Amino acid sequence: MSPSPSYRPSQPPDSPTHDSDSDLDIDIQELDPISTEPARGSPPSRQDPQHKTSRIALRNLRMGGRRRANNRARGYGDLGHDRDGDDAQGLLADNGEPSRSRYSDGSGKGDDDTPLLGDQATRRRGSSRSSIVRLPSFMSGLKKAEEQQDHEEREEDDPSSSRFVAVGSIQTTRFPNNMVSNAKYTALTFLPVTLYNEFSFFFNMYFLLVALSQAIPALRIGYLTTYIAPLAFVLVITMGKEAYDDIERRKRDTEANSEAYTVLVFDEPGLSAGPSRPRRQLKSESMRKPSKRTRGGRQDLTDIQEEDGLAIQPSSHVMEISRKSRDLKVGDVLKLTKGQRVPADVVILQCYTSDGNTVVPAKEPGEEQALLALEEDTHNSPGGKGKDPEIQSLKDEQGGSTVGETFIRTDQLDGETDWKLRLASPLTQNLPTEEFVRLRVTGGKPDKKVNEFLGTIELLPSRQDALGHSSALQDHGDDAKTAALSIDNTAWANTVIASQATTLAVVMYTGPQTRSALSTSPSRSKTGLLEYEINSLTKILCALTLALSIILVALEGFENTEGNVWYIKIMRFLVLFSTIVPISLRVNLDLGKSAYSWFIQRDPGIPGAVVRTSTIPEDLGRIEYLLSDKTGTLTQNEMEMKKIHVGTVSYANEAMDEVTSYVRQGFHIQPTTDPTSQSALITPSSTFLAATNVGGTRTRREIGSRVRDVVLALALCHNVTPTVDTEEGREVTSYQASSPDEIAIVRWSESVGLRLTHRDRTSMTLEETDTCRPIVRVRILDVFPFTSDGKRMGIIVHFHTDINVKSPELSSGEIWFYQKGADTVMGSIVAANDWLDEETANMAREGLRTLVVGRKKLSFQQYQEFSSNYREASLAISGRDSGMQQVVSHYLENDLELLGVTGVEDKLQRDVKPSLELLRNAGIKIWMLTGDKVETARCVAVSSKLVARGQYIYTVTKLKRKENAQDHLDFLRSKTDACLLIDGESLALFLAHFRKEFISIAVLLPTVVASRCSPTQKAEVAKLIKEHTKKRVCCIGDGGNDVSMIQAADVGVGIVGKEGRQASLAADFSIEQFCHLVKLLVWHGRNSYKRSAKLAQFVIHRGLIIAVCQTMYSIALKFEPEGLYKDWLLVGYATVYTAAPVLSLVLDKDVDENLANLYPELYKELTTGRSLSYRTFFIWVLVSIYQGGMIQGLSQIFTEVDGPKMVAVSYTVLVLNELLMVAIEITTWHPVMILSILGTFVVYIGSIPFLGRYFDLEFIITWGFLWRVVAIASISLVPPYVVKVIRRTMKPPSYRKVQSA
Repeated sequence: MSPSPSYRPSQPPDSPTHDSDSDLDIDIQELDPISTEPARGSPPSRQDPQHKTSRIALRNLRMGGRRRANNRARGYGDLGHDRDGDDAQGLLADNGEPSRSRYSDGSGKGDDDTPLLGDQATRRRGSSRSSIVRLPSFMSGLKKAEEQQDHEEREEDDPSSSRFVAVGSIQTTRFPNNMVSNAKYTALTFLPVTLYNEFSFFFNMYFLLVALSQAIPALRIGYLTTYIAPLAFVLVITMGKEAYDDIERRKRDTEANSEAYTVLVFDEPGLSAGPSRPRRQLKSESMRKPSKRTRGGRQDLTDIQEEDGLAIQPSSHVMEISRKSRDLKVGDVLKLTKGQRVPADVVILQCYTSDGNTVVPAKEPGEEQALLALEEDTHNSPGGKGKDPEIQSLKDEQGGSTVGETFIRTDQLDGETDWKLRLASPLTQNLPTEEFVRLRVTGGKPDKKVNEFLGTIELLPSRQDALGHSSALQDHGDDAKTAALSIDNTAWANTVIASQATTLAVVMYTGPQTRSALSTSPSRSKTGLLEYEINSLTKILCALTLALSIILVALEGFENTEGNVWYIKIMRFLVLFSTIVPISLRVNLDLGKSAYSWFIQRDPGIPGAVVRTSTIPEDLGRIEYLLSDKTGTLTQNEMEMKKIHVGTVSYANEAMDEVTSYVRQGFHIQPTTDPTSQSALITPSSTFLAATNVGGTRTRREIGSRVRDVVLALALCHNVTPTVDTEEGREVTSYQASSPDEIAIVRWSESVGLRLTHRDRTSMTLEETDTCRPIVRVRILDVFPFTSDGKRMGIIVHFHTDINVKSPELSSGEIWFYQKGADTVMGSIVAANDWLDEETANMAREGLRTLVVGRKKLSFQQYQEFSSNYREASLAISGRDSGMQQVVSHYLENDLELLGVTGVEDKLQRDVKPSLELLRNAGIKIWMLTGDKVETARCVAVSSKLVARGQYIYTVTKLKRKENAQDHLDFLRSKTDACLLIDGESLALFLAHFRKEFISIAVLLPTVVASRCSPTQKAEVAKLIKEHTKKRVCCIGDGGNDVSMIQAADVGVGIVGKEGRQASLAADFSIEQFCHLVKLLVWHGRNSYKRSAKLAQFVIHRGLIIAVCQTMYSIALKFEPEGLYKDWLLVGYATVYTAAPVLSLVLDKDVDENLANLYPELYKELTTGRSLSYRTFFIWVLVSIYQGGMIQGLSQIFTEVDGPKMVAVSYTVLVLNELLMVAIEITTWHPVMILSILGTFVVYIGSIPFLGRYFDLEFIITWGFLWRVVAIASISLVPPYVVKVIRRTMKPPSYRKVQSA
């Protein structure tokens, strides 16, 4: 059989056919279409409008049953039943009752896709005319699903393939959960990874071997615990700190993962034969206003069904529940509101405002004109009486609130400050929430590209169809509707909903598969530079130990081996001299690190500081490169209008009050008895006339006129939409737009007296701030949005003159074209002038973002001519964009009247300028890496004083060819005092082809600013600087897009952002303000490094001096490997008798905080590593050799070579020597230091009576013991102290110079 005739399109309510009867009538041929259908395959023709057929009231047909779930996708107008083979249709009755009827066009093809009573009704090809009972599709679908689940489990997700997501349903594929994790370890990996990290250090491995050697009887010297316990203690302390840090990370992750979100749950509806239960209406739907346009074919016959007492069967029953972020699954539908962080990558389904209105974006330029052109073609077509249903459908779709919009902030994702407009698909925007389960979203594989997405969304007949993975068009024909999805329909994880609209969105990617997670490198364990330096020194000490052991054995002679072979002696000497590489070094350093972390977190000058990685505080004092994000780090991401110039005068700060007075005078309508004055509106011409009546000099009147013109232009030329919120019982107006610059300008115009109160696609209303009276109303004719290439935006408006006239004729009022943009493009568009270049340069030097404002008046004829040509260009198949731009340039963008220049400031974080200056003076080279625009980055670099006044900024953008790259490198090589400003595209080219040349030049420059940087580019730059310079790199940021950079750095600092804490959680150090970084580096970094350097060297000295004593003793015993101090004496020396005083060095400071800030050059010295270098190390080695030789040699000379008297004198002098050496090394005394030194000495004296096993106690209480101790200690201590005093006098260190200044 041939397909059925075309449907009669639905008409609007005011249509002549849209009356109480006609909407319920159908043609007889629709009831019996067999005789009227044309041959199959023939092109369907439109019904002749003159031809009328008999009509039957549809309500006269008895509906003998409700539609079942398998008919969900069909409109209620699908009357009839399936035909066999020919797809013929008719009416059947069962037991005298009319059966449910279904109507289909059979072919599923044709020009007219409009169903009988609504555009959402769909048609299905029949399969049988017989009376065989068929299972409903939902039952067969369930049966198939059960069979499938019986035979196979849910398949694992393949990340390399695209995915199908059934909205609101449990997915057939298993996807990863939505957990955020910054932890470094799991329960299984903690032990092996930490042990590997610990024993990758040479001295830990050395002590492990020494400890294991004590298991061999021939090598055992003293207690086994003497060697095992210290190593075990070090490992427990270190692993405990790592475990604590990781547990804290997990706690913070748990906090983020526990954030609650509203999720829509879709239950199966009741399937009973009785009336279906009424669904619980969502608050979001109850608040919506009814739309002229119906939501779909499923509701086309609602009136009929209500009349007959029937209830429609929804596809699901919807409930709202609260679910934690970690429990979100792919396919969940989220309900997001303003200020909420998006927890996963989502596709937006619907947007609606709190007042119930669907949010509709402004139309693209030329869109309305295209519709008008199509309509004209229809009217002019032969036989085209009335409107073409397709065109009507298109116009309904454009004008009937079918597309919702919301704004998102992406600064946590890509660093861009501009808000991004996101749209709901027209297919889902007006779909009832219960029908979401019929949607299926197809998307690509997980990808790190945050600015790209391609996918489709399909509306299928049933929920079971949505769960299938087959092609909708193949299986369901016209029952399925498909729409394309792009980046405009998505919101990625860690973006923030910025507009008032409530957003319903389906989760597409979760957890590790989100764009944010894929752009983030995994956490890694970080090791400080001091650790590596000490590791190198340890190798030298070990070599020294081995050499000393071999020398002592060689002096005795390798052949003289009574009882022991020579290599056994060497091994025993190695164990004896193991104190040269002191295991207590790690213990003291780790305890010191914990103390530094405690000082940082308890510092009242940096409240909220958190140390997340306590192993690298010393690196804070060694930073040479600082890589900083811009948005949220240096700036607050809040724009403020700071300055406006109108040609002859400039206004800023307090002078803005004068602008307010001009606006109040120019936009005030004097109330008169004339009734027209009550409804009069102001136009640019009337504004000028009003200005002439203001008293004052002519110059003042001219300035007033210019001010009012520019304020009016700024109040109209934008894409800002006002929204009203209720906060604490009062209404508050807020603004939403893609650019914070525009919001700042609109706020400023409100502050000077002109408030934007209403805006939609076609009109805008301004009111006077004082009186709240509407004074300007315009009709928006065309909008030319801002683009990164055009760098300007324009608007054509038609001014109303009477508030009571809603739609005045275009020919009756004034038409104006307003435009604002960057000075680089507007300079050639505005009329010739002599002040624009100079003034924009002045503002740029202040770091302000400049916009040039102009206008042009158009006559009605000019606008008609422009509109006609613009419409024609917008319909071109090829070269459309360039053609449209040519029309705009020809008719609008020439000889604009220059109104003024605005200067908008991106407000900096507190004390950013002095902080950057101090860090630069400290010898730190600062790079700014941002995802924002080039112009924005330049302005912030200047305003923050990152670029010095007068410093040349060399800009490299949009570099695509390798040939040109070499020229830029040659220039930079010849001008190393310039600031380099480069965009991400050019940076990628340099890193790909000129990696080594670029970085070798860039590290020499004082400042580098990189814009449009991706997260991976930021991390790559950090790694490249580290690899090339071998210097310490610190990265600081506040957003999710900074995490990779922070983790790649030697020291990562995260700022707690307004919306996100992702950077803070992943960082080594977390602070609340950028200015806190100064104290963190210049003060805490300095102290941590200086203290650890002194502590490390002192611990090495403490171990080396006892090794020298052991050597002297062994030589006296004719090179026998016998221990001098055994058991408790050896353990006590490294713990009870010296540990507290040595550890108290972590409280020492060479300068106070004020001096450190006053002389940041002191920090520059730290980067050279002079506090712990080979020079200082060997000085300490010489001191240790001298003191050890004196102590042991003189003790043996003054008492005996071997015996308890010598041990008592030697050991007492050794302990006293260490206590006094600590006192000599202290620069600034602290009460704890005094207490630890005196307390330790008292403890030692008190323990002597218990050391009778090692000492001659009777000799100790004699004067002979006392004078020997005093004499030997004096000889040991005085010479090193005298040398130190002389050296400080002859060549004082820098901190001594500033203290005496």
